[in-house]
Amino acid sequence: MARIAYDSEDAAAFAATRHLTGEGLSAWREAITRHIDPRPGMRLLDLGSGTGSWARNFTLWFNGVTAIAVEPAAAMRARAVHQPVLAGDATHIPLGDDTVDAAWMSTVVHHLPDLTAAAHDVRRVLRPGAPLLIRSAFAGRHQGITLFRYFPEAVRVLDTYPSVAAVETAFAAAGFHTAAFEAVPQVTAASLHEAATTLRRKAHTPLQLITDDEYDAGLGRMTAAAKITAGPVVDALDLLVLR
Repeated sequence: MARIAYDSEDAAAFAATRHLTGEGLSAWREAITRHIDPRPGMRLLDLGSGTGSWARNFTLWFNGVTAIAVEPAAAMRARAVHQPVLAGDATHIPLGDDTVDAAWMSTVVHHLPDLTAAAHDVRRVLRPGAPLLIRSAFAGRHQGITLFRYFPEAVRVLDTYPSVAAVETAFAAAGFHTAAFEAVPQVTAASLHEAATTLRRKAHTPLQLITDDEYDAGLGRMTAAAKITAGPVVDALDLLVLR
């Protein structure tokens, strides 16, 4: 069971505000390209694909690469901008053994109740030596993410997420080792004003899991700061690459 049982309202909020564009994607495209070596005929698994923006990007960026989207939430699948999307989750991936050349998991690992079981099923579908790229916010690593500056109460939610070490340990049990770890910058919004006015609580698990009073206080802080803060919002999420 995921931390959030995504319904249609959650999926709509996610689709409206969590799809990066332009500058927000450029550093991620470069990082992903470095680690997967895209080539025609490659099969790239987007596991926990949400509303499908990453799978769509992969097909646009990488000529001849087949993006295979797998998502457990029916509400997310219904709003997917990439088709088809297969129903499944990280412990029940609907693919055969040794059939995938790389796998991608974006903001997914904190929803997995059994990381070790997930690691074994990902290992099953990946070809030997193929990379798994995990994009995530990890416990203890909130400093580069703007939301936590204005919603400090949400840090306690983040600190219940798996740490980098916990993910490495769980996946090591399935034969993975760490190939790379880096913080990747992304332009999340053109300005803090845009970030504050377009913020959708239901699009962010840490914001859903704080109290209403904490959320209102944080939004007030963010709105006030937006009046005097110029420039784009640049966040840094972590990329953990396992093989």
